Amino acid sequence: MRVVADKARVTGLIDNLAQAIKQDMAAMDGQSQWAIVGIRSRGDVLAQRLAERIQVTHVGTLDIALYRDDLSEVGPQPIVRTTDIPFDVDGLQVVLVDDVLMSGRSIRAALQSLMDLGRPRRVWLSVLVDRGGREFPIQPDHVGLDLSQADVLSSGERVDVFVQPTDDRDEIVIRPSGETEQMG
Repeated sequence: MRVVADKARVTGLIDNLAQAIKQDMAAMDGQSQWAIVGIRSRGDVLAQRLAERIQVTHVGTLDIALYRDDLSEVGPQPIVRTTDIPFDVDGLQVVLVDDVLMSGRSIRAALQSLMDLGRPRRVWLSVLVDRGGREFPIQPDHVGLDLSQADVLSSGERVDVFVQPTDDRDEIVIRPSGETEQMG
């Protein structure tokens, strides 16, 4: 296991994402309303942190469990949680937030779920980590940590993001795919 970002670096990466989003907001000349929507289960925590930094009032959480195209690979029973978007997304600039972008399948599912709720003016994609390995033509607008270069990760490695309060720490690690976190 390799730690690629400790708590201080994770905080800095989130600060950088917030700054990039603020720049896009400024470029729109304040003509649009913005929302930040995080994908469960760590994108929602990141979205909340970003919203606090850029002072966006529309903050929501999107559950994509039933929109995934790989349910049979995830497990026999998907864990379905609630989507909590207490505002109308029609006409909004929506920043969709996820922790790790790899194949693009989660983002495809999130876009489908979001579109079932309304028609945003535009959807921006912000990810804490771009791991590379796309299977869909999906690219982020804002990236905290870019690990997509071929020499950073092998196909047998995974990127795990830990964020409080979902986890006991803020950290980004790279580990072999079959390895699980050692507790204790």
